[in-house]
Amino acid sequence: MVVATPIGNLGDITQRALQVLASVDFILAEDTRHSKRLLNHYGIGTKLRSCHEHNEESQIEWVKAQLDSGLDLALISDAGTPLISDPGFVLVRALREQGYSILAVPGASSIIAALSIAGLPTDGFVFDGFLPSKSGARRSVLEKYLNECRTIVLLESSHRIKACLNDLLDVLGPARQIAVARELTKRFETVLAGSVESLVNTFANDDNQTRGEFVLMLAGVEAVSASEADITATLKVLLQELPVKQAAGIAAKLSGRRKNEVYNLALDIKNSD
Repeated sequence: MVVATPIGNLGDITQRALQVLASVDFILAEDTRHSKRLLNHYGIGTKLRSCHEHNEESQIEWVKAQLDSGLDLALISDAGTPLISDPGFVLVRALREQGYSILAVPGASSIIAALSIAGLPTDGFVFDGFLPSKSGARRSVLEKYLNECRTIVLLESSHRIKACLNDLLDVLGPARQIAVARELTKRFETVLAGSVESLVNTFANDDNQTRGEFVLMLAGVEAVSASEADITATLKVLLQELPVKQAAGIAAKLSGRRKNEVYNLALDIKNSD
C-alpha cells in the first residue's frame, strides 16, 4: 500500500493510514529515522526498512519475496503522498508490471494543500516539481510558461528561493501573479501572494521568509478567447448533438474560455430553447 503521511502537523494523518501502518509487516520508508518519530508518536511498532532514490531498484526483489510469502507492506515518504516528487516510482512500476496489487491510502499533499489556499484558478493546473538548480537551465524551463494558461505549481528549497524568484522576474516579468506557500501546516506557515516583483522585494527584505520548504504557484496567462457571439454559435451547434456538459467541455477547449463559464452559457442556451 502507498500511504500518505503528514506534511508537517502530525494530526494530519487519516485513521485508515494509522490502521494500515500498524497492521502491515514492514514499512518501506524514505528516511527510517524521520519516519520513526511519526510511528513513535502514534505508538506503532511496525518494522521499518529503508527505500529511497538511491536504493529502491535494489529493493524490488526483496519486496517481491515478502509479498510472495504472504506479507503486507506499506510505502511512505518523509512527508505527504509518496511518488509525488519523492522516491517510489521505480518500485511501484516494477511491481505493477508484474501483477502485484498496489493500493493507495490517500491523505496529505503539499501541492493540493497549497492550491486550496492560494487564491489562484484550480480548474486546470500543471505540476512541474523542482526546477533545475542552475539559473540557465531554470530560465529555460520558465520560458515554457510564457504562454501557459493554467496555474503552474512548482517546488523550491530554502537556499534557491531568492534566485528562483529573480529568474521568474526576468523571464515572466514583474506583473505575473504568484503565490508562495511556506512551511504548510507547521508553526511558521506563511502564504504570500502578489506580483512577482512584490514578492522579490519581500524576500529580499525579510530573511525569515527564506526558511523552510516552498510551493510556488504561478498564475497562467489570460487566454485569447473567442467572442461571446462565436462561443454562443459554437454551443448552439454542439448542443444539437451532445449533452450540455460534453458540449461545454468541447467549446471551452476550442474557445480558450474557462469550463464553468462556458457551462453556464450552455445551460442558458439550452433553457431558452
